[in-house]
Amino acid sequence: MAKKILIVGGVAGGATAAARLRRLDEQAEIIMFERGDYISFANCGLPYYIGDVIKEKERLTLQTPKSFKDRLNVDVRVRSEVTKINRESKTVEVREANGRVYEESYDVLVLSPGSEPIVPPIEGARLDAVFTLRNIPDTYRIKEFVKQNKPKRAAVVGAGYIGIEMAENLHALGIQVSIIELSDHVIQPIDADMAAEVHKHIVSKGVALYLNRGVTAIKQEDTAYRLELNDGGSLLADMVIMAVGVRPESSLAREAGLTLGTRGCIVTDHHMRTSDPSIYAVGDAVEVADVVTGRKVFVPLASPANRQGRIAADNIAGIDSTYGGTLGTAILKAFDMTVAVTGSN
Repeated sequence: MAKKILIVGGVAGGATAAARLRRLDEQAEIIMFERGDYISFANCGLPYYIGDVIKEKERLTLQTPKSFKDRLNVDVRVRSEVTKINRESKTVEVREANGRVYEESYDVLVLSPGSEPIVPPIEGARLDAVFTLRNIPDTYRIKEFVKQNKPKRAAVVGAGYIGIEMAENLHALGIQVSIIELSDHVIQPIDADMAAEVHKHIVSKGVALYLNRGVTAIKQEDTAYRLELNDGGSLLADMVIMAVGVRPESSLAREAGLTLGTRGCIVTDHHMRTSDPSIYAVGDAVEVADVVTGRKVFVPLASPANRQGRIAADNIAGIDSTYGGTLGTAILKAFDMTVAVTGSN
């Protein structure tokens, strides 16, 4: 009898798992749930759409629900959030955007919920012109704000991958940008001596760089926002990008009683199988082994998610395939500089 496979999450890991499963099994019933409006989009391209480097919004999405159905015969249900897993009955509870709730049964379940931006618990963190960037609707909101309000000053809180790319793209729009970073250097996975070269390059572009500083509050001041810093200083901005990091979105797994590990990540074996043999997990929400140190770590990057999606699909289809760990390889553009890192610092 053909298997019925449900996939929760339709971006990197989930979409890859669905595509691979269909190629390996023409008979399986595959249903993919995505609570947002878009699937299979390129997270890395989002800052560059805001900065007008990518002009057409269609270039942000690799597939649509219709193209997935037409090409791969996968039933893609957008605006459909899986809110509960009933492991004993092997069903999930799904809530549609219109409020309708229903159950769907499964033989195998694949979780690819991704990660969510961390919003620090400070005053003003959710004001109108304070943004996080995770998905396409976030991208449209930021782009529309810039178009409508024409901000002159932007503050980027956090100097990781998203923070640096957002700083570059806002700067390209002619906005005066300040970066505030709690650590002593940008892009944490690289060594401090390498980061020093990035610091010099960023400052040479006219971007203000505040290292070893944290934001303690964001207060509205007329039409602008005052960011208060932990050293007693402050700065003014017309918009704020919160890019302080992400956390695994593993609440669904937690509530289902699946084993969690590092930073609340879902624990899997080398086959991407969770503590429930009928449930697999892939992507940002999964704990992985660092290839260099052997330690369990949280590495939210697209490339490992895609690889894990393929491996989970292989095993579901009866092919013995294993995931050997993550090196944490990442490459980003920082203005005119390319910054790359792999392995441990």
